[in-house]
Amino acid sequence: MAKSTQLIDNEVFRAYATYAAIVLIKMMLMSLITAYFRITRKAFVNPEDTESFGKGESAKKYLRTDPDVERARRGHLNDLENIVPFVGIGLLYALSGPELSTALLHFRIFTGARILHTFAYLIPLPQPGRGLSWAVGYSVTFSMAYKVLKTAWLL
Repeated sequence: MAKSTQLIDNEVFRAYATYAAIVLIKMMLMSLITAYFRITRKAFVNPEDTESFGKGESAKKYLRTDPDVERARRGHLNDLENIVPFVGIGLLYALSGPELSTALLHFRIFTGARILHTFAYLIPLPQPGRGLSWAVGYSVTFSMAYKVLKTAWLL
């Protein structure tokens, strides 16, 4: 079993840790963006969230959906569906001994695609921008999974 100091000295693992941290922080920021839109648009889903705007019937008008809140929420959900698999598969990939240049290419393309996907969702940019950025990131994760399975099968 590898010691943690060996992992820290591994350039591929350090690159993985860097890019995984970037996309995880980006995903965490989506929570703040959703909260920002909820507060500025006064659109809440829980009655207790509306209490600062009044009681009873006067607060009920803030229990509603808003297109900007829903757009941010959908972007966040899409992050959960794509970044979580990247983190898991990317770890296995980093530990499978890929070339640094190939690993960096995978990690950078995925990170760039997810950041572009977020901008495409929030601005919003016309399709196929969002769809293409999703497909690129998904393909990168699939590529890493294939390489992990190929490497494991050969062992």
